[in-house]
Amino acid sequence: MKYIFYVLITFFFLNACFANENHVIANVPEASGICYSKYSDTLFVANDEGRVYELSPKGKILRKKRLGNYDLEGVACDEKKAQLYFAIEGSDDILVVKQKRLKVIKKININREYKGRTLLVKDKKRGLEGITMDDKYFYLSNQSERKYPRSDPSVIVKIDRSSRKKADIKDMIDHKQLDIAGLAMHHGYLYMVSDTENNLIKYDIKRDKVVWVKALPDFAQEGVTFDDQGYIYFADDNGRVLKYPETDFI
Repeated sequence: MKYIFYVLITFFFLNACFANENHVIANVPEASGICYSKYSDTLFVANDEGRVYELSPKGKILRKKRLGNYDLEGVACDEKKAQLYFAIEGSDDILVVKQKRLKVIKKININREYKGRTLLVKDKKRGLEGITMDDKYFYLSNQSERKYPRSDPSVIVKIDRSSRKKADIKDMIDHKQLDIAGLAMHHGYLYMVSDTENNLIKYDIKRDKVVWVKALPDFAQEGVTFDDQGYIYFADDNGRVLKYPETDFI
């Protein structure tokens, strides 16, 4: 009986691994964030060592460039300005980059204080991890395995997009989920991935509530994005980019 049990466990484990492999479209070292640009119909992937990779939706690497000595932990695509915005862990900055030339324009420094308390705690285990945006705000996740109102909360902060070189936190989203490593805005909803929990979370900003939480395959989720052809992409910190039909999860 024990033998049959171990055989079944091994079968399901290998099947899950192969299922993940079937969805890998590219290998990108330490992929820590991802966004899709309608402007170029390409994906941009952030890397922990300060590099950005541009990929086709099928996973072909079109360009790569080192932007500098940055720990890039998330990336958002701006269709109107053809710009990329990267969350820099450690310095609490947003790095603004011109999409066509992959040229750094400026950094926006974020004030970590909000209503008398430090929301963006930074150390080896905590700091900025994900970034996305709508027409008015940047949304940035502070990765933590503890919930608000602890001193190192896992929350999302809202930053006014009109900020130039310095920015204050305008509002906070207490989603009560742990270890949010990636963010994406899609059809008016905020999507989050939890690295610790291996979950995809759909959040309704207007109603200020979690719509649903769904389990993801077991990999190191560091970023999430959607294209306009019905696909969802994940950045895997183990060095991969994965692609699934949206209907597999939403």
